[in-house]
Amino acid sequence: MDRAGGSWLSRTSGNGEVRAEELAILRRLALASSAALVVVPTALSFVTSPAVALPVGVATVCAGFLFSAVGSIALSRQRPAASAVEAVVVEHRDLMLEAACGLVLLFDPQGSVTSVGGRDQAEFLSWMRDPSGRGFIEQVHISDRILFLQAVDTLRQGRDALGVDLRLERSAVVEGNDQFVHVHLEMSARRNNEGQLTSIVAQARDISYDQQLREEAARKAAEAESANDAKSRFLAAVSHELRTPLNAILGFSDILTGEYFGKLENDRQREYVGLIRQSGAHLLSVVNTMLDMSKIEAGRYELLLEPFPIDASIGTCEAMLGLQAKEKGLTLTSRIQRGLGEIVADQRAFQQILINLVGNAIKFTDTGGVITIDAAMVDGMLKLAISDTGIGIAGDRLTTLGQPFVQIQNEYTRRYAGTGLGLSLVKGLVALHGGSFAIASVPGEGTVITILIPLDGSGAVTALEPVDAGRTVDFPPRLKSSLETNGTRIEEMVNGPAKAKIA
Repeated sequence: MDRAGGSWLSRTSGNGEVRAEELAILRRLALASSAALVVVPTALSFVTSPAVALPVGVATVCAGFLFSAVGSIALSRQRPAASAVEAVVVEHRDLMLEAACGLVLLFDPQGSVTSVGGRDQAEFLSWMRDPSGRGFIEQVHISDRILFLQAVDTLRQGRDALGVDLRLERSAVVEGNDQFVHVHLEMSARRNNEGQLTSIVAQARDISYDQQLREEAARKAAEAESANDAKSRFLAAVSHELRTPLNAILGFSDILTGEYFGKLENDRQREYVGLIRQSGAHLLSVVNTMLDMSKIEAGRYELLLEPFPIDASIGTCEAMLGLQAKEKGLTLTSRIQRGLGEIVADQRAFQQILINLVGNAIKFTDTGGVITIDAAMVDGMLKLAISDTGIGIAGDRLTTLGQPFVQIQNEYTRRYAGTGLGLSLVKGLVALHGGSFAIASVPGEGTVITILIPLDGSGAVTALEPVDAGRTVDFPPRLKSSLETNGTRIEEMVNGPAKAKIA
């Protein structure tokens, strides 16, 4: 009721002001017309007779009075409406500036504060000094002032909006608070009709917590990198220290097995010497794998590229692991595309890739299973597919497979020996050759691992390429092709109509 009454009173007072202005206009026109009633007929009497000049002059003055009165009153009624609209626009604009979150500052084209607002201005002004005039830039960290001035200059040159991160100094540092507060200043230009910068609207938001999170993340990343480097150095040092006594163990066990310095008395002694030789060879293989892994991780693994026949390397792998597969009751076979020829790669690393993959397939395949090595050329790349009919891998474990010291079965349930370094080393060696690694598996049916390596060695990282200045190798490497983790059967076309074994 009071609001309605106030509105009616405001409208009544407004109407009274309009009527007073209109009466003032009529009075001014009446005075002007009174003078015109004498001047106009007199002037016309010089042109025509007084009998005609008097009525024509009076009629002309009256008509002019009426037209002038109507026009003046109409114009006077339009001006208050326009000014009222302009006042409403200004009021709404000021209200939006006051309701905006953070601290809202209005700068002149020189970067001096002319107005302060914003929903959180009380919180900001509790630790800031008065930002009016040059007070804002004086509170900016001295090394950040150039950023603020560059932002103002950019807006002056025609940019409409930009953001800048600044550090503002606290007026009084309380225990537990930092000396500087990190803020993000979002600046927008306001221009006149000619496009000239008239003012800058800036919205400041406190990002101290965000900055703290970024610094914490950077610190943890640096700590993780340092720990990773320390682990790599530790692996390399331990590997080197272990290889010397292991070589002695293997050498002396070979001498005992060959009975060069006397016959062994019974078969049990021969069995124990054979177990020592076998255990030492296994430990040396683990040490060599750890050493290779640490070299790859540190970016110091050097490839010796040379051309060699692919079928010969696959034949060597079959000869080395064929007896092991036969003793377990497995069938190991290979299918090589006709005319495949040579590949330019590190022969030792290539052989290591084949041995690790085929060895894993033998380890995780039960008696009666089949392991197949397929090799073919696809778009200038060597495509190797090692498939088996083993235990397979669950889809949710494929993403972790290939990480160092990670195995599918945990330490309480696993039935198969190993360190979990085989696939990790394979992925690292494939990445060094500029290739890709993909794995697909179905639990209870088997696994197929597909590798693509450039035949001409164009993607390999050689010793001539500085690791820090050139291309780096991630360890474990990121796969160029996405892993196939669905549980569907996958068919691999190899050697014309022949198909790789479905795993």
